[in-house]
Amino acid sequence: MHRKSDNPADPFKKALAETTKVMADDPDLTVSYTVDPAGISGENVRLPQISRKMTRDEVLQARGTADALALHHKFHNDAVGARYTPEGEMARAIYNAMETARCEAVGARNMPGTLGNIDATIAEEARRKGYADIKVQAEAPLAAAAGYLTRYLATGRELPEGADNVMALWRDFIEGKAGDTLNNLDEVLLDQAAFARFARQVIADLGYGDQLGEDPDSEDDQSDDQAEAEEEDDNPDSQGQDDSEDEQAEASPEQSQEDSQDQSQAQISMDDMADLEQGDEEELPEGEAPMEPPAPAPVSEADPNYKVFTTDFDEEIRAEDLAEVAELERLRAYLDQQLEPLKGAVSRLANKLMRRLQAQQNRSWEFDREEGILDAGRLARVVANPTTPLSFKVEKDTEFKDTVVTLLIDNSGSMRGRPISIAAICADVLARTLERCSVKVEILGFTTRAWKGGQSRERWLAEGRPQQPGRLNDLRHIVYKSADAPWRRTRPNLGLMMKEGLLKENIDGEALEWAHRRMTMRTEARKILMVISDGAPVDDSTLSVNPANYLEKHLRDVIEMVEKRKMVELLAIGIGHDVTRYYQRAVTITDVEQLAGAMTEQLAALFDKDPRARARVIGIRRAMTG
Repeated sequence: MHRKSDNPADPFKKALAETTKVMADDPDLTVSYTVDPAGISGENVRLPQISRKMTRDEVLQARGTADALALHHKFHNDAVGARYTPEGEMARAIYNAMETARCEAVGARNMPGTLGNIDATIAEEARRKGYADIKVQAEAPLAAAAGYLTRYLATGRELPEGADNVMALWRDFIEGKAGDTLNNLDEVLLDQAAFARFARQVIADLGYGDQLGEDPDSEDDQSDDQAEAEEEDDNPDSQGQDDSEDEQAEASPEQSQEDSQDQSQAQISMDDMADLEQGDEEELPEGEAPMEPPAPAPVSEADPNYKVFTTDFDEEIRAEDLAEVAELERLRAYLDQQLEPLKGAVSRLANKLMRRLQAQQNRSWEFDREEGILDAGRLARVVANPTTPLSFKVEKDTEFKDTVVTLLIDNSGSMRGRPISIAAICADVLARTLERCSVKVEILGFTTRAWKGGQSRERWLAEGRPQQPGRLNDLRHIVYKSADAPWRRTRPNLGLMMKEGLLKENIDGEALEWAHRRMTMRTEARKILMVISDGAPVDDSTLSVNPANYLEKHLRDVIEMVEKRKMVELLAIGIGHDVTRYYQRAVTITDVEQLAGAMTEQLAALFDKDPRARARVIGIRRAMTG
């Protein structure tokens, strides 16, 4: 006899599990509730955990997630999906987002109530990712916008807050490029294969056609043509022709023999062509060489010769997408606990920085003016000599350029422990301080998705180990805080740096180029980029099959490009590692405890009016003229 559960959430969870099976039209589904990310794998559905309190948000989240996964299971065929899935990362993301929207829209035609439930899930995702606060198109994910627009056009239902902002930022672009294709949405919505072809056309319209890969339908056409040809050969209707050929052969044996030789030669020629198609090299007559395809765009602006074996497995991801909200809050609490003794010192330095910045922003006065506000400080002169005219002063604004600061933090394995903890808390406090001074701050991190090469290396091995493949690992570029996101919303994100297994290899050159590219797209008048690292770029997989200085040379090339363009002010802090050999403006600290002071002084010096003071703090080695 089973003991009755005392958890008040159990009846709801059981009912939701049964409803999910019915909606998915699959009684064999296994539904579980877990703190792991929700999803579906084969016959297993993972739904968000529901506590004993059964809060309204928990219930809505669980319902919306269950409905979305059930509809995807019912209306999505994995084989068809895999057949049409594009090869490139951006194209694949757009394709998947549009297919998800299709499944939900088709399900809503029979069960309109599902849209309301799924709205709650979309709203929570938009809130968690800060979609409502995004002001510029470049910060909004195009794939999400394509999915939202597909859902909106298919259902006519307004999107939740945040999601509507992302769609609005990209809508004119998407409809301007793919408007004619989108007009056919209703005709293909119920047919997954037709919709997949439709989605691929939209992707091509948006400029990502090079990421689609081979057209799966063209392979079918070739197979069908071949099958039809074989059927014609075996077709009894061709018997008359065969008979006439036999009669002709009997009448002229010599002609029959010549025809056989011609057919044999034709067969040999076809075989030769097949060999050529398979890759055998053979010189073509002059003037008949095929046109060369256009050269691909270089991976790096700084060095066109810098190679990357594949970018298919690279990712630029928000910190909140790498961990659940509860885990981020737990990691943040752990970070605060570890650095409680240090926070006071960091805060004092931050206050010092704030006073210096505010001094730059405060208004000043022009004295000895003929009109304005009476200067009481100079009244003594009038008393001493009544013939002296009254003195006035006028308030004026001090020029303070609109500024954005990016902190690019090395997330490599060698930063594990106290270095990454202090880097995280310093970035956090400086972001809060600068924000109070109306200076926008972006916090970025860089590492790799795997040790020893990951999926990139696996593909390289499968393709026969080509010589000098270039960078051979899967990049992971993390956005902890975007410049437009308020500090209070992104505070938990920095706890992610404490996550076990996050810190791996460091490929500094591409990370610096990525951060620089993000900054140049911004509208602020002044842009400052600070790099915090504890060593030279190291990736075992890349360096084992390329020259030993491959990554270091690229880093130097990127630094040279950034410093030469002068669009961004670049400086660096090396933790126990001399970075002055790379960066023109740099300082090296030997004790990680010095990081807060170094960061504060470096930033404060950039706002110092005295160029000699700036040079002294930052360590510029060129002579200064008086």
